Amino acid sequence: MVPYNSINTNVGAMVAIQSFNAINAEMAVVQMRITTGKKINSPKDNPAIWAIAQNQRSEIRGLDAVTSSLQRGMSVVDIAIGAAETISDLLNEMKTLAVSAADYPASDPARTAINENYLALKKQIDTAVSSASFSGLNLLAGGGSTDRVRALANTSATSTIDVDHLDLSTTGSLLSGLPADLMGGFTPTSVSDIATATSNVNNAISRLGTGSKRLESHLKFVGKQQDALEAAVGNLVDADLAKESARWQALQVRQQLAIYAMQIANKQPSYLLQLFQ
Repeated sequence: MVPYNSINTNVGAMVAIQSFNAINAEMAVVQMRITTGKKINSPKDNPAIWAIAQNQRSEIRGLDAVTSSLQRGMSVVDIAIGAAETISDLLNEMKTLAVSAADYPASDPARTAINENYLALKKQIDTAVSSASFSGLNLLAGGGSTDRVRALANTSATSTIDVDHLDLSTTGSLLSGLPADLMGGFTPTSVSDIATATSNVNNAISRLGTGSKRLESHLKFVGKQQDALEAAVGNLVDADLAKESARWQALQVRQQLAIYAMQIANKQPSYLLQLFQ
C-alpha cells in the first residue's frame, strides 16, 4: 500500500488528474452534441442506433429518387392532358364545321371555305400531338410510338405507377374515323364519325386524368413517408440541447473543482517539510 504521506508518490494528485481527465472527456462529448445537435455522431457513440439511423437515411434518399420519378411522370401526363384537351376542343370545332358544310352543295365556294378550315383544324391536331412531349416522352404520339410512364412507387423499384400510351394522332385508331375532308366524300354519317372520335378522345383524357391522380396521390404519400422517417431518425440521433446545456454547466463546475483538488494535492508534499522544521 502506497503511503499517503509520501513525497515520491502523490496519490491525491493522481486521483485528481484522473477525475479531471474524465470530466474533460465528458465535456468533449457534450460539446460535440451541442455543436452538431446530435447525440449520435458516429458508430463509436452507439453502434446499434447509428446503424439503424443510417439505414433509415438510406431509405429517405431512396424516396428522393421515387419522388423525382413521380414528378417526372406527372409532368409527362399533365402535358399530354393539356394537348388532349386541345384536341377535344378542335374536334368540337370540326363537328360544327361538318354540320355547317351539310348546308351547302359540294360546288359552293362556302363549302370549299369550310373544308379548308376543317383541314387546318385537322392538321392542328397532329401539331398538338407532336408538341405533347416532356423529357423525351410523348404519350399521344403516333407512328407506332410506345412511350409510356412507369414511375417508381417504392425504393426497391419493384412497384410502379403506370400510365399507358394513347395514340391521338389523326392516323391513330382513336381518330381513324375522322372524315378526310368535307367535300365529295362527305356524308351525313361524317358528323357522327366526328362525334365518335370526340368521344374516344374524351375517354382517353379521362384515363390520363386517372393516371395523373394516381401519381399525385402517391407523391403525397411518399412525402408523408419521408417526413415520418426523418422524424424517426431525429428521435434516434438528435440531442436534447436543453439537457446538454445544463449538463455543460454542471461539467464546468466539476472541472473547476477538479482543478482545485489538483492544486491541493500538489501542495500536500510541501506540508511534510514542516514536520522537519
